[in-house]
Amino acid sequence: MAAPRRIVITGGSSGLGLALARACVRRGDHVALLARDPVKLERAAEELRLLRSTARVAVSATDVQNPAGLQQAFEQIAKALGGIDILVNSAGVLREGYFETLPLRVHREVMDINYFGTLNTIHAALPHLKQSAQPRIVNIASIAGLTGVFGYSAYCASKHALVGLSEVLRYELAPQGITVQLVCPPEFDSPMVDELDRTRTPENREHTLTIPKVAVEVIVAEVLRALDHRQFLTVPGRLARLTSLGLRHFPAISRFIGDTRVRKAYVGPTL
Repeated sequence: MAAPRRIVITGGSSGLGLALARACVRRGDHVALLARDPVKLERAAEELRLLRSTARVAVSATDVQNPAGLQQAFEQIAKALGGIDILVNSAGVLREGYFETLPLRVHREVMDINYFGTLNTIHAALPHLKQSAQPRIVNIASIAGLTGVFGYSAYCASKHALVGLSEVLRYELAPQGITVQLVCPPEFDSPMVDELDRTRTPENREHTLTIPKVAVEVIVAEVLRALDHRQFLTVPGRLARLTSLGLRHFPAISRFIGDTRVRKAYVGPTL
């Protein structure tokens, strides 16, 4: 039987991060959850310990926008778990709105958390990952990091940046024995998406129907499969995979489909 892996999951107190932590604990791994809300973190940790009493579960209430805090958090996590083998960057925010009316501070907030937050986390984790026999970094981006989506000027930009960073780190860290992987899921059932559903622009609502939401369990299963292999890019969901292939091989057709959906629902901003 394989030795338990020591996995750090950012955004681990809810949504995909917590769902993935549950699955890892059930498989026999040890996990550390990193998020901002200490109450939610402790609640999540208790749930995980009940799933498997022998699991080592650590938590750290840390903001990914704080490099010094992250450095301290990883020192503590490495001690609690006895080292770190895998980092899963799942923390992120989703904001939607017309580019003309979305405040500039929102663009910066989304980039600070989704891109720079992931960059900060990787930077803090690297010294500990280098001590592992099989180190691995898994970045959770989005299908929106491979294309444009109406209303996601802030979100798409942050996820495109994360895709680019992942591509570069794949080359830079491979000679050091560190596997870098990228997961680009479509929208899935989560508190973040549920909240967005109440305020979407009509154009975004129509455009995102191109790829319907999938269950979070689908994403978890694909991430677990990625952890057992070395392929760089994983796009969970059959329709999302077909869409990613279309974006790569038939971009003009993909944009035509998007244009058709947007025209159907277009209202535009009220300035």
